[in-house]
Amino acid sequence: MNGAESLIETLVKSGVEVCFANPGTSELHLVAALDRVPGMRCVLCLFEGGVTGAADGYARMSGKPAATLLHLGPGLGNGLANLHNAKRAHSPVLNIVGEHATYHLKYDAPLTSDIQAISSAISASTLTATSSGTLAADGAKALAAAKTGMGQVSTLIVPADAAWGEGGVVAATVEPPPRAKVSSERIKQAAAALLKGNAMILAGNDATHRRTLVMAAAVAQKTGARIATIGRNPRVQRGVGTAIVERLPNPARQQIKALADIRQIILIGEEAPVAFFAHPNEPSVTSHQDCEIIPLASVHDDIENCLDMLMAETGASLETLKLQDLSRPALPTGALTPDSIGAALGALLPENAIVADESITVGRSLYKFTVGAPAHDWLHLPGGAIGIGIPLATGAAVACPNRKVINLQADGSGMYTLQALWTQAREKLNVLTLVWANRSYKILRDELSNVGLPNPGPTALSMLDIGNPALDWVSLAKGMGVEGRQVTDIEGFIEAVREGLAMNGPYLIEVVL
Repeated sequence: MNGAESLIETLVKSGVEVCFANPGTSELHLVAALDRVPGMRCVLCLFEGGVTGAADGYARMSGKPAATLLHLGPGLGNGLANLHNAKRAHSPVLNIVGEHATYHLKYDAPLTSDIQAISSAISASTLTATSSGTLAADGAKALAAAKTGMGQVSTLIVPADAAWGEGGVVAATVEPPPRAKVSSERIKQAAAALLKGNAMILAGNDATHRRTLVMAAAVAQKTGARIATIGRNPRVQRGVGTAIVERLPNPARQQIKALADIRQIILIGEEAPVAFFAHPNEPSVTSHQDCEIIPLASVHDDIENCLDMLMAETGASLETLKLQDLSRPALPTGALTPDSIGAALGALLPENAIVADESITVGRSLYKFTVGAPAHDWLHLPGGAIGIGIPLATGAAVACPNRKVINLQADGSGMYTLQALWTQAREKLNVLTLVWANRSYKILRDELSNVGLPNPGPTALSMLDIGNPALDWVSLAKGMGVEGRQVTDIEGFIEAVREGLAMNGPYLIEVVL
């Protein structure tokens, strides 16, 4: 058995079922091992940003680590933006990055780079294997690091001779440390703060799943506090039968207004709210200057145990908690606008759907229209690095093949990783992609006045315009094996969405706004 085979067999034994890959020469023995060792599904992506974004989507929806297979330092570098998003989403991702053979490194061949340095920007742990005999054990350690807490990005660097060398030994599974428990003292402090009035529970990450969010909502109801999430969570379970919570707006001025009366914020799996960007003469912290921030549970703590204790401390009960009822908007007529699109989605969203949201500006009005739809999952953009939507939907569909995945996609950010449409076609994934074709980086146009540039010149405006020439998303999708259509009115949008929802495979709708 060579090192590559021992590594793949160890990962399969430890529960890794999928590898998203864009390999090169240094990884070919690892690719060959995927044939010789059964149990690992390998999904080819045509760009490393698709690999890493898909791994993130898979991990968010399966709760299990996804592996990536990347080619040397440049391949890892190409995937860095969506690894940044995975890091912010606390997704368990294990990068397997090929390296030159150990004896070849001294010759400084063209693709030689400092992979350790590149990895350090996004990885909680980076290990470099030294031999075929230790490769599997190193892989088991790297996988345990990825599974630590809620999840982390972990990277294993595999020299080519460690992969092809004989003497590989299958390693035992290494379990991550248990998640930390919140102390009773912190529980008492949080309960006392909630009872002071003008308090908010700000839930994030694992606290936005169905059971934990219901528990947090019960505490809020008992103590008279508000409960909210921020629109950057990796996975929010919402719709019928879930907790009724508010979502804080992302724009800083709106968030400051929403938090103006709050004097205690209890953080459960979340960090203190701050502005996405600095703006001239505007505060970076969006809570009131007199607001006390109480970090009750960190993202990697045992969130469910924390909420059990907080419910007991406050006397909260699930028995009297009102949950979200079915409340769909009527199908709209009239102009094609973000609000009419939102109403249509709220009316048509199927039960158990997964929404991968990279809408940026258009999507701000979609969330409120779908709150009373049948139960579904909503995947946000935690790290703010654009270009994740199409790969995120791809990975979610691999994780949940029997659920409809709906990708709400801005056209500008969609161009970063549109190659993932090809993967959807190749794998016959059940994804409906809705592209908002406003022909611009509209979020940046909106930001001009916020950063003190209300009267930009023609050069600045041209840098934010992607309508000359206009992108043809239907043709782009068709060229990668995905059928689609363009719509320009609300009636056509409704008809196209119904068509896409009925299909068992990828479909794209270009929505011209």
